[in-house]
Amino acid sequence: MKLGLFGGSFDPVHLGHLLAAQAAREEAGLARVFFIPAAQSPFKTGAQPAPALQRLRLLRLALAGDPAAEIDDQEIRRGGVSFTIDTVRTYARKFPEAELFYLVGADQPAQMPLWHEAEALARLAQFLIVPRPGEALPQLPAPFRGRALRGTPLGVSSSEIRRRIQAGLPFAHLVPPAVAEAVKNNRLYL
Repeated sequence: MKLGLFGGSFDPVHLGHLLAAQAAREEAGLARVFFIPAAQSPFKTGAQPAPALQRLRLLRLALAGDPAAEIDDQEIRRGGVSFTIDTVRTYARKFPEAELFYLVGADQPAQMPLWHEAEALARLAQFLIVPRPGEALPQLPAPFRGRALRGTPLGVSSSEIRRRIQAGLPFAHLVPPAVAEAVKNNRLYL
């Protein structure tokens, strides 16, 4: 069995996240993709994400009805800085026969050797690089294994969506309809 692990802030989840997960399922033959919201990214310690319950609620709305997508809140339950190796080890123990594939944005490979316990992480999972429109695809540094997805990259980021909301600009075309409605109804990211 092949499992996809998709970590991130998901602050908020958007169509680019969903397209990346779908491309990973199709191109790598993944049985399921687990969306794993971080409590706190080690590379974004100066930024405070939206409250965990809010991000989880938006993920539930975005993934409703998708039997191949699941939400795993282990990093939020652990609290503190979220290290990928801790999460991947949990999956390796829970699914010892599975092949693990970790989705990363095209901006991440250069930083991956700096990740906490990088060599152990490289042994436990393969990596699927999510391309960004108009950018060259980076190579995975040794000892990491994996490949780039072809998929349908969407030039959108959560930070761009937050900026659009704060500026009063349209954003509903960048997120699933239920997420847009929840953001508007609850006046999130203002």
